[in-house]
Amino acid sequence: MTDDEKTTRPGRRLLTLLGRSVPALLLAVAVLVAGLFSALNRGGEAQTPALLGPEPSLGPQDRFPIPKVNAPDVRGWPAGRTPSAPEGFTTTRFAADLEHPRWLYELPNGDVLAAESATLPKNPDSLTMRFFSWLRRNDGSTRQRSANRITLLRDTNGDGIADLRTTFLENLNQPFGMALLGNGFYVANTDGVVRFPYRPGDTRITAAGVRILDLPAGGYNNHWTRNLHPSSDGTKLYVTVGSGSNAGENGLEHERGRAVVLEINPDGSGKRVLASGIRNPNGLAIEPVTRTPWTVVNERDLLGDDAAPDYLTRVRAGDFYGWPWSYWGQRVDDRIQPERPDLVAKAIRPDYSLGAHTAPLGLTFSTGSAFPERYRGGAFVGEHGSWNRGDPVGYKVVYIPFKNGLPDGKPQDFLTGFKPDPDDSTTYGRPVGVIMDRTGGLLVADDAGNTVWRVAPSR
Repeated sequence: MTDDEKTTRPGRRLLTLLGRSVPALLLAVAVLVAGLFSALNRGGEAQTPALLGPEPSLGPQDRFPIPKVNAPDVRGWPAGRTPSAPEGFTTTRFAADLEHPRWLYELPNGDVLAAESATLPKNPDSLTMRFFSWLRRNDGSTRQRSANRITLLRDTNGDGIADLRTTFLENLNQPFGMALLGNGFYVANTDGVVRFPYRPGDTRITAAGVRILDLPAGGYNNHWTRNLHPSSDGTKLYVTVGSGSNAGENGLEHERGRAVVLEINPDGSGKRVLASGIRNPNGLAIEPVTRTPWTVVNERDLLGDDAAPDYLTRVRAGDFYGWPWSYWGQRVDDRIQPERPDLVAKAIRPDYSLGAHTAPLGLTFSTGSAFPERYRGGAFVGEHGSWNRGDPVGYKVVYIPFKNGLPDGKPQDFLTGFKPDPDDSTTYGRPVGVIMDRTGGLLVADDAGNTVWRVAPSR
């Protein structure tokens, strides 16, 4: 598709709105203007390899008056279509017709749990946010309701398709992360961590849970996801909490306890900030060689196509990654006032750039021997996909090789086809959580496609 054709797409949207109402017409004009400016001020093609990895060549900050918005138009998967895996792999629908599955967890007996929850609409607090909300009205992120449940999926005959489905837990509050420690099953709701009693083989939990940790809820673009993961020895739990704003624009007094990875004891006591200055951490996983926790992070918006890079990084005691004053170490975001050069000086660089606006959410390490050796030991990352970029990026699962506990090489596309044509807004699904199941398959939660996919070596 040519740039001229891309420029006219907002115009076609404008024509469909003519005559409906004055507000709609004004908004349509804004869309047309934004589309024209975006086409004239494009950031080039999709991100190049130079923008990825441990030593990226970062793009400049772009303060163009009208931010670029290229939101997906989610249509769902056509009959017979699946995401595309590398040669030698087969992709199957492990479970379909779910309600916005976001995160996955496997119990010791092989049962797979899917947290079904969604971003809820909120009243935009500015004309700009109303504009963004309208443009993103069908991007698959926001739903009118959140299922607020965890569904159990069991493959009883080993064919790679779940044939038993039960409601494992319900009446939750935007659940995301899950973990089992002993006889305690932990759920990270948006406003706190809750522990439930669990017995091996349970297909449903009806007992009341105990809240062991309160967490702040709400925030910019609905940063509501809260993940959790046990430490390698099972004595601690790590909990992620995203920021309440894009870049501190609501005042830093509203960011207390946010943009952090917390560490707690299994009973909720002993809370401490493990790492901070992390705008929106999501996926958590333990690297199998060093037993160090890693996370993937969504960095800030509205700085241009190639700033600031989302990233994959270690989580160590005392780490500070700069948010909101700086990004990628000590690159200052001068929108933040008052400036804090003392804190910028303490900011460390992340380990690995995933590129700006790829929206990495899922993270798991490849273990076991089922996959070919080229896909062992590294990290699989689910990239939900961009909206604040002229040329879309993400919308895939990538594999990052590791060596001696650190990334070793550029990201490799592993599961694609969620957005079949990067020059068109049509989108079938958007990957989020990723886990390896006990039989060696990779499970991928596709929230916009309402599906859990399974990718395994072809037999």
